[in-house]
Amino acid sequence: MEEVTLVSPDISCDHCIQAIRKALTALPGVEWVGGHPAAKQVTIRYDPSLSSLADIKRAMEEEGYSVAS
Repeated sequence: MEEVTLVSPDISCDHCIQAIRKALTALPGVEWVGGHPAAKQVTIRYDPSLSSLADIKRAMEEEGYSVAS
């Protein structure tokens, strides 16, 4: 398992975290998603052999949350 923290300037509240959690946990291998709205951060624990970081970023962007580089 790997864990990554991503920053999205579009995160503003707990609803945003819930929407991202729902989108990401639909991906294979995503075990856990947590977030901190004030910091505009989401942390994801996932199996990189099942979903890549690019898959995770794409799912967030498709949900309407850009990912800062």
